[in-house]
Amino acid sequence: MDAFSRVVDLAQLHGSLDLRCQLGGSFALDHEPAPMGEAPFHLVLAGRAAVQLPVGHTASLGAGDFLMLPRGSAHRMRSAGRKPPAGPMRMQMDGMLPVRRNTDGDAELDLLCGRFTYATGPADLIMSALPDVLHLSLPPTIGRDGLHGIVALLRSEVHHAQPGALAVVTALSQALFVLVLRAHAQREGIPASLLVLLGDRRLSRAVLAMLQHPEQPWTVATLAEQALMSRATFARHFALRGGTSPLELLTLLRMQLARDLLAQGKMSTSDVAERVGYASDSAFGKVFAQRMGVTPAAFRRHFTSARLLAHPRRTAH
Repeated sequence: MDAFSRVVDLAQLHGSLDLRCQLGGSFALDHEPAPMGEAPFHLVLAGRAAVQLPVGHTASLGAGDFLMLPRGSAHRMRSAGRKPPAGPMRMQMDGMLPVRRNTDGDAELDLLCGRFTYATGPADLIMSALPDVLHLSLPPTIGRDGLHGIVALLRSEVHHAQPGALAVVTALSQALFVLVLRAHAQREGIPASLLVLLGDRRLSRAVLAMLQHPEQPWTVATLAEQALMSRATFARHFALRGGTSPLELLTLLRMQLARDLLAQGKMSTSDVAERVGYASDSAFGKVFAQRMGVTPAAFRRHFTSARLLAHPRRTAH
């Protein structure tokens, strides 16, 4: 597994489609802020629309455009340009997804609305590297790369709605997220971040080594060997691309892995400390508390209580 895939796996990412909108005339649909751990997205199958955010940002969307709000910002989807009033909004089912319509004629806008859910903590390393509004334009005539292929297949599955279409589009939405991240990481001029590191063929080898073997006593020199670079060149390029030092990222990844292991509740705190490269519980506990704001024991108790509340034991009758 490559470093990019490992980080996405840690994030426990799931994509889902919630709604299809087929709209005409003038309309304005308000979306409340999404809860933590959710990033809403919109994909325009046909037509045009505009998205407004409270901070004043407005994005114009056309056919093939994808827009995601990594921090779940409140937003308004509205018609593009001046148009006559349309009929009232109503919901109906087309056999696959709920459909919101305001016209009996041909829809001027065909829009898919969904969300990505993720585990806060591990996913923060990715989501924090993204802008408040992630907008990619993917007109259907541009090419046949992976991202355009996914969009074309989504469009086809939704249009034909054959048996199993919902399962297909749900799986495709997760692939869409990864391809969007990849496309964003390849943009010129984006800020240094873990996302940029993961897109670098050589530097990502060092990140993968940290993820696969966090218990190893890594140094800048041994990580540079993983990237097949000299120590000085590695440290310089790592800081330039990642915006941090190799050992600082190592600590962050260790703490996120520890967080995941503690939440699972299958290992003792001592075993978790050893698994992520700490020889003493006290050293591990100090770093964990500094990074997470709570001790490992308190963190474990919180997740144990949450599991018990979610799955209470049945009493015998």
